[in-house]
Amino acid sequence: MPDAPQQQQLPAPGSELVSILWSVGRQLLLLLPVYLCGYLGLSIVFVILGLGLFMCWKSTRTNKLHSFKLASEYLQNEEQITASTIFKSRKELPSWVTFPDIEKVEWLNKISIGDKAPKVIGVKAHTEMDKKQIILDLNLSYVGDMEIDVEVKKYFCKAGIKGVQLHGMMRVILEPLIGDVPIIGAITIFFIRRPMLDLNWTGLTNLLDIPGLNAISDTMIMDIISNFLVLPNRLTIPLASDLHTAELRSPLPRGIVRIHLLEARNLSPKDFQMGGLLSGKSDPYAILRVGTQVFTSRVINENLNPVWKEMYEVIVHEVPGQELEVELFDKDPDKDDFLGRMKLDLGEVKKAQILDKWFQLANTKSGKLHLRLEWLKLLPNTSQLEQVMKMNKEITMKTSQEPSAAILIIYLDRADELPLKKSGYQPNPMVQLSIQDLTHESKTVYSTNSPVWEEPFRFFLRNPSLYDVDIQVKDDDRQQNLGSLSIPLARILSGDQLTLDQWFQLENSGQRSRIYLKLVMRILYLDPTICAVTGSETLDLETATCGSSVDMPPRPNKTSPSEDFGTENVIRVFVLEAENLIAKDNFMGGMIRGKSDPYVVVRSGGKSVQTRVIKETLNPRWDQTFEIIVTDVPGQDIEFLLFDKDIDKDDSLGSCKVAVKKVLKQKTVDEWLPLEVVKSGRLHVKVECLSLLPEPSQLDQVLMVNNLSQSAHSEEFSTALLCVYLERASELLIQVTVYYPAKEGKLLAVMHSCRNLSVNSKELPDPYLSVVLLPDKNRATKRKTSVKKRTINPEFNEKLEWEIPLEEVAKRKLEISVKNSVSFMSRDKELLGKVIIDLSQVDLSKGLNQWYDLKGEKTSV
Repeated sequence: MPDAPQQQQLPAPGSELVSILWSVGRQLLLLLPVYLCGYLGLSIVFVILGLGLFMCWKSTRTNKLHSFKLASEYLQNEEQITASTIFKSRKELPSWVTFPDIEKVEWLNKISIGDKAPKVIGVKAHTEMDKKQIILDLNLSYVGDMEIDVEVKKYFCKAGIKGVQLHGMMRVILEPLIGDVPIIGAITIFFIRRPMLDLNWTGLTNLLDIPGLNAISDTMIMDIISNFLVLPNRLTIPLASDLHTAELRSPLPRGIVRIHLLEARNLSPKDFQMGGLLSGKSDPYAILRVGTQVFTSRVINENLNPVWKEMYEVIVHEVPGQELEVELFDKDPDKDDFLGRMKLDLGEVKKAQILDKWFQLANTKSGKLHLRLEWLKLLPNTSQLEQVMKMNKEITMKTSQEPSAAILIIYLDRADELPLKKSGYQPNPMVQLSIQDLTHESKTVYSTNSPVWEEPFRFFLRNPSLYDVDIQVKDDDRQQNLGSLSIPLARILSGDQLTLDQWFQLENSGQRSRIYLKLVMRILYLDPTICAVTGSETLDLETATCGSSVDMPPRPNKTSPSEDFGTENVIRVFVLEAENLIAKDNFMGGMIRGKSDPYVVVRSGGKSVQTRVIKETLNPRWDQTFEIIVTDVPGQDIEFLLFDKDIDKDDSLGSCKVAVKKVLKQKTVDEWLPLEVVKSGRLHVKVECLSLLPEPSQLDQVLMVNNLSQSAHSEEFSTALLCVYLERASELLIQVTVYYPAKEGKLLAVMHSCRNLSVNSKELPDPYLSVVLLPDKNRATKRKTSVKKRTINPEFNEKLEWEIPLEEVAKRKLEISVKNSVSFMSRDKELLGKVIIDLSQVDLSKGLNQWYDLKGEKTSV
């Protein structure tokens, strides 16, 4: 009996073999799906997918078993585990034990500002501004050893910043100046433009230096800084007590600049073809920036000389200082290529009022940008509103973009005694301000029914007398409305200085709920008498003409049309049906006669129209109508050609015609016309000559008759005939400015542009200008411009100079030849046109800008 337990522990005979076979079987079973995938020719993706699903299942299964095991152990050793972990979990503590809401995190953050201080490299004081303020521009540079460390020891997580670089132009405004200590009422600081920021990340945040992520992270941080310290945002620090800082935090703009993005020329090609062997085109678009205001133009596909003709309006808060930056890019599916940029201080626009100019693009091989910038004054009254609305209508007709007539600035100050939430808690109020489709939202002020926002909002108005300002005060979840208000803008127009500064009672709110707003409207006024002449006193390459540098050539003398103008007649042709047509689609070599697929071609005066095809019939019915314009020239006919539609060549089924003279005489011809040059067949047509009335009294009747007589297979009938006489302008033109500045002692000639150059081949010419100061023809008197590729309207805008005394200039003539840049072996004509300007007939002290007719010649120069 003592040996019995030992006998039970012995393994059964053959159990090891069964275990081995079971293990091998399991492995083969696992490999079976792999074998089946190979046998069926499936992709390796299915194997990887199956393996992934198996691993996920196994991990989930292991976690469940482990959780079950821990729970089982906890049940078996409940007393020991409870005694060792008591008071470690907040949930296990008695209800009378409480903790503070703020927890110490000294172990979490470490901040060291470092030893290096910001440096002010340069200071500029603006003395031309208001005497009640001091304006300083500080060129700030900070290369600091700041350290910010964040560490979560439990998860071995370290991150931070070690080293910061910040460079930018900071403006400091000291105002108002008072006669007592501290002399300055407040200090206002802000960056005029976005500063340059560079951060050196440490720890896990090193991942933000990965290409792509670094641009995103830097942009996000710069946006946060811009929302506080870049115009129009500013930081105001009051130094004197009882100082109302609202006007200092959000002063009225200095002005509005209307930007007309017109066109660009000679941009760099970025989309190359055949691996770069052939230079292609670009798909340019522009990004315009003024402070935090950013606009993007539309993309012009495959064009190195794009024309946008788009308009934008920007708010200018500080001049001088704020800049307009325009960057051009080539639109690509992956990364947009850079095409160049230009910058302009908007103080120049304020001085010139209107600046129409070609700007050379920087950081690129070639390219110019044409902008027209207008400085709009802010008027505090409505004396010029009617004139502004009239001018805006004219601009809208030309550009199809409606400009603004006024700007409204709303300063949202505070609210008082707003209703509580439905649950009785303090609300988190925010405000939505709307005018038509544009809505602005304020920040949220938490846990108060008397919030203070102190935020400005700006709206451009196209017609300030038609709109209302809708104001909604809501809880931050946008579900509960705390009050509303609607203010007609006509009320502001009738206010003193176009301003309302007061408390407003809220509707749909508490009895004592109110909101304090300051609404200021200003009319945007552009003096129509101002003309854009910029630069120096003398004429310049870019500003030689007033207005656009691509002015259209002068109109020719008014001419009158010929006597037969407007005497055309309209004939309406009804192609009704045909019968007994010959059969063209025969079978078995003609033994079995078939059908035809007939259609009709109507031809008159060199133009033709066609009916639809009727399948397999010798008696087709079309019921189609066409309208043709004819004159009284004798001998004209309306021809009807019938054909059988075939796969290869259409067979003729005959023809017939009606004399136009007969239709004009009888007004209506309704006949069966026998078909010529065929054995059988005839065509039923109806032809009407329509009467032309010089007044619209019968227009409604004509529309009704046309609607009733319209057939199902015809296009809509015409109701009127419009005749347009187009005056012809000179074919070949060139615009030139000639002047002689006495200070420089040179003859200057600006070659602007040419229009309507002749084309002598299938390809467009590559024009350039050859200029000679006659009578001499040598190297000293000859000048040439650059070549413009493939255009009949080239824009040169190049200045040519000759050092010659003024007395000698009066004896000279300027010969300007427009030539085509052709190869030595080309048969194309080189000379496109020529003009000779007699300088003795020009007042060179004032200068002359004019369009000249180019005379073509048969021989090359």
